[in-house]
Amino acid sequence: MASRDSGPAGRAAGSGARRPTPDGASRMPYEQARDELTDLVGRLEAGGLSLEESLQLWERGEELAAICEEWLEGARARLAAALARPDKPSDAPGAPF
Repeated sequence: MASRDSGPAGRAAGSGARRPTPDGASRMPYEQARDELTDLVGRLEAGGLSLEESLQLWERGEELAAICEEWLEGARARLAAALARPDKPSDAPGAPF
């Protein structure tokens, strides 16, 4: 797999802040990864790239898609946890209303 900085195709769009992960590493914010992935897909769809450039963009796209999926999986887990909590007073046993 290509490194994150393998030329213009491997560099993150902009210099957005990275958010810390539980293991102390930092990762690209979801919105930045999504925007870069959208731009990258547009470049691939426009054509006119060499095979090597196309492969580098594809590899970067795979990395960005994985970042987006991690964020979305985390969001789904947070929503599931929030929905599972009995925060409403009517859910409590013996609630007056």
